[in-house]
Amino acid sequence: MPATHPYLDWPGPIAFAHRGGASDAPENTMSAFANAVELGYRYVETDVHASLDGVLFAFHDDDLRRTCGVDGKINDLTAEEVAAVRIMGDEHIPTLGELVTTWPHLRINIDCKADPAVAPLIEAIHTYDLFDRVCIGSFSDRRLRAIREACGPRLCTSMGPKEVAMLRLRSWTRSTGKELAPLAAQVPPRQGPLPIVDSRFISHAHDLGLHVHVWTIDDRSEIDELLDLGVDGIMTDSLPTLVNALRDRDQWI
Repeated sequence: MPATHPYLDWPGPIAFAHRGGASDAPENTMSAFANAVELGYRYVETDVHASLDGVLFAFHDDDLRRTCGVDGKINDLTAEEVAAVRIMGDEHIPTLGELVTTWPHLRINIDCKADPAVAPLIEAIHTYDLFDRVCIGSFSDRRLRAIREACGPRLCTSMGPKEVAMLRLRSWTRSTGKELAPLAAQVPPRQGPLPIVDSRFISHAHDLGLHVHVWTIDDRSEIDELLDLGVDGIMTDSLPTLVNALRDRDQWI
């Protein structure tokens, strides 16, 4: 697919380090992101939650128990309180500001995980001038709509759940419907028993000018299958596996 936005301007399939590369370091930590950058990744994926006082943190879960062993949610704690929490007893939870300023050329896919993160994320996009560096996604159509309305067409966004469902349906009927706002369909290979990514889906997305990024793929044979189908990007936890797959095709940049 030709680039339709500066964020998507990359000469080949995009390799995304999912949560920084969750198989190689604690997810969404500075060490994970640093490892990805050292391996040559120029795109990472992360998630954001906002603290009680509106500071954005790169963190996936609704609560802190799984990775930090702490009862509570980022949304209910001040930024100072969140900063004192340690992931796996060792690493701090990075802020989005820390991530975007530490690697100023890194491109970041951001999943807006909760309503309190919407306004701080909109502010961060403007404050740090992230329009060319980020793609925003969410499992909430409502949150995506609010971010798109606030940031306008300069921002790259991926499809929400309803948009993905409509694209899958249209790929079977070959209908176009109304003009689509997002620039990327970021999807799993399947949703339960329903296949999402196949040649028909990819072809129809490309006809509409949409890039197709698939998550989260760690198996080499599945990576190869998706690249053969013509996907535009793959998100992985297993960073060396994706590097090797693209290198074997002379597509690792």
